[in-house]
Amino acid sequence: MKVVDMMMGTPYYCRPDSNLGEATELMWRGNCGFLPVVASAGNLIGVLTDRDICIALGTRGRPSGEVAVADVMSKKIFSCAPDDDVHTALAAMREARVRRLPVIGKGGALVGVISMDDVLLRAEAGGTGKTAGVSADEIVNSFRTINTPLLPVVASKQAVA
Repeated sequence: MKVVDMMMGTPYYCRPDSNLGEATELMWRGNCGFLPVVASAGNLIGVLTDRDICIALGTRGRPSGEVAVADVMSKKIFSCAPDDDVHTALAAMREARVRRLPVIGKGGALVGVISMDDVLLRAEAGGTGKTAGVSADEIVNSFRTINTPLLPVVASKQAVA
């Protein structure tokens, strides 16, 4: 199955000069926790999550209307193409440890978003995953990989004589 068959084809998105209040309102209206950030030329330049907004507002001591999306968004973009196989998109999500990917068409234009929820809702109940669809086991394993916390590396203490 292709990404285009599972993705949300008309995603909400914001501009880098939008403020966090506007982005929050878009997320509320769209019932989503993720917004692609699109430049005026139409190309994807970043992503913004509800977590990004929460941390920014909790640490900056400024109202949401005074903080620009560009100051908070992640510029490290993981994406897929509409013609990619859904297994390829899941592999990208696992590697990037993200639950949502912007879907980028020709010329870098945003054409959709695919999320773990989209894949989950279309999983084969008890399927093997050997067909065009996705098995429940593959989805569970993807969720585990994405949600397993990365633990910080702790330097070992050396014995003092």
